[in-house]
Amino acid sequence: MQANLTSGVPFGARDAQQLRDVALEAARAGAAVIADRARDRASLTWEEKQPADFVSVVDRAAEEALAAVITSRLPEAVLLAEEGTPNATITRGVAVVADPLDGTTNFLHGFPWYATSIGVLVDGVLTAGAVVNAATGETFVAALGHGAQRLRPGAEAEPLRVSSITDPLRALIGTGFPFKHAHHLPRYQRQFAAVATNTAGMRRAGSAALDLCDVACGRFEGFWEIELAPWDVAAGVLLVREAGGLVTDFAGVDVPVAHGPIVASNSRMHGWLLRTLGGGPEA
Repeated sequence: MQANLTSGVPFGARDAQQLRDVALEAARAGAAVIADRARDRASLTWEEKQPADFVSVVDRAAEEALAAVITSRLPEAVLLAEEGTPNATITRGVAVVADPLDGTTNFLHGFPWYATSIGVLVDGVLTAGAVVNAATGETFVAALGHGAQRLRPGAEAEPLRVSSITDPLRALIGTGFPFKHAHHLPRYQRQFAAVATNTAGMRRAGSAALDLCDVACGRFEGFWEIELAPWDVAAGVLLVREAGGLVTDFAGVDVPVAHGPIVASNSRMHGWLLRTLGGGPEA
């Protein structure tokens, strides 16, 4: 289904912090559904969208919950969401890019690293975002020009800043395997070997949304993946940038909210990471 964004709401008419609050409300609604259904995950039916890429009724229920918030709070917005409206077209006005359950395989196995991610664009500009770890409750939010914060129960909002580490040999780098795109494996294996032999460690936890949060809060010095979808990265890209980091493609060009590669870092190590990964087209 194609959906066209035609409301034409100008950027200046929208407050980024208000949009952040809507994103947070929607992300929490989706995460609450996931947390509730985690108790009976053993009874869930796994549906395979493609090899090793699963979906369940929980993904769809979480999307319905967040969509209800968006419809109520931003009735003019187009929703680009992984399960129900993955082909929605973003042109102008307000667009919400949502992953109801990033890390479905983790969820189905009880591995506590899965999240609901919401990004909001206004006239194509990434303006607000929220990511809620549905397993732990840890929450990350950002608004364009207002920084990024971590929210935890019973604590005040904590400003996020990327890591200050500059030495690759002290760096912890996140990544994602190209399990949906096996043709990328030869290139990825070369990249993995180059990064792994020159850093303190590598991690692949299985949720790109949370990986980007880990860059934003300084747990990772960098993260890369050869191909991701808009809903995987929309919120995380803004979080990293508002926390002082960089997010580009392999050529060092700022990434749009679209399908494609992503390289995120604390900015201090971005040049090194790009050189190590090897920019340009695949060999």
